[in-house]
Amino acid sequence: MVKPDKKVNATLPVAVKSDHIPLLNILPFGMCSNPANPMVAAATAAALGVLTPVPCVPCTAEDWGGGSRKVKIGGKEAIHAGSCLKCLYGGNIQVVAPLKPNIYML
Repeated sequence: MVKPDKKVNATLPVAVKSDHIPLLNILPFGMCSNPANPMVAAATAAALGVLTPVPCVPCTAEDWGGGSRKVKIGGKEAIHAGSCLKCLYGGNIQVVAPLKPNIYML
């Protein structure tokens, strides 16, 4: 999700490398099955040790990797379809649908 204040040519908002805040820029998606995730660990414990995936709420601490060196918004590199973001629980988040509603990338 890109906040509407980051617009290019006053039409489309564009994500930048620092747009990685869980529940603001990165909404829950898919299922996480990594036991390092405290929610997975709790669900697995409640299921008497049977690995129990939970909805993915990414935990990100670093900026997106692979930003555009040519396109900057407010001095920050824009991200594009080749950009990726690391989750602290071991996942890798990538742009899969650029230019869709609420997911505008260069």
